[in-house]
Amino acid sequence: MSAYEDYTAVSADYDRTRVPIGVEIILGCLAATAATAGGGELSSLRVLDAGCGTGSYAAALRPHVGAIDAVDLNRSMLEVAGAKIDRTPGCPITLHEAGIDALPFEDARFDAVMVNQVLHHLPDAPREGRPLLRRVLGELARVLRPGGAVVVNICSHEQIREGWWYAALVPDAAATMCGRHADTGVLARLLADAGLEPRGRFVPSDALMRGDAYFDGRGPLDPAWRRGDSLWSDVSEAELARALEKVRALDAAGTLDAFVAGHDHRRPIIGQTGFHYAVRAPGSGAPRVSDAD
Repeated sequence: MSAYEDYTAVSADYDRTRVPIGVEIILGCLAATAATAGGGELSSLRVLDAGCGTGSYAAALRPHVGAIDAVDLNRSMLEVAGAKIDRTPGCPITLHEAGIDALPFEDARFDAVMVNQVLHHLPDAPREGRPLLRRVLGELARVLRPGGAVVVNICSHEQIREGWWYAALVPDAAATMCGRHADTGVLARLLADAGLEPRGRFVPSDALMRGDAYFDGRGPLDPAWRRGDSLWSDVSEAELARALEKVRALDAAGTLDAFVAGHDHRRPIIGQTGFHYAVRAPGSGAPRVSDAD
């Protein structure tokens, strides 16, 4: 469903520079939900991975939960996910080719839903109140049982601007990316509007979404490296040319590592993403979100 990134092309390289951070946070939220729902066990939960991509989060949760349904609209990403799942022991995982704005499941099917780095890809209209995001959150609430949990992994605007050293190379694209992301307070309000009670936001401040590849100052010169972050899909040809010229100049001058370190100083404080934890109110009816909403 990405409005701006070709995930058919990205799927082959995505896992080279992306890792599933914050898995312990997701498991903690799910365990808390299970414990408050009549003493249920984490290992009994049925989980929806909405916008599963290459299946890294589903594979990481697989040994700990009861069953996972993983949904993505891009067939190439699902093919990579399927191969990964074949190599991972644990609970049953079922893959579904579908959009997260019209989930192919009945009401209250799941105990928990996770959404990892997906919502900013919606072709939405922020100035009109983000109607597609509202619809998606309504769908997540609809397929959750009362008392079930949703965990949304998404970057704040501060993290986009200051949690990634290379945002300084492409400030115009970073500004566009901020517009694609519902910031922290906005998302909390939209979750509540969908009948999902916010319970907290957790930031793994020491975790790197790109693993060790993140620190590669020459990384922007490699198209495969750039495909590991959708930020680069918003970079114009002119801005990309300027960014690559600057990387080459810094490298030639022997100051590239210092540039990376200098623009990375806030990341250990603010992190690169946050996990919003919310719960569908016990006893609530299934929310409905119409096209008009």
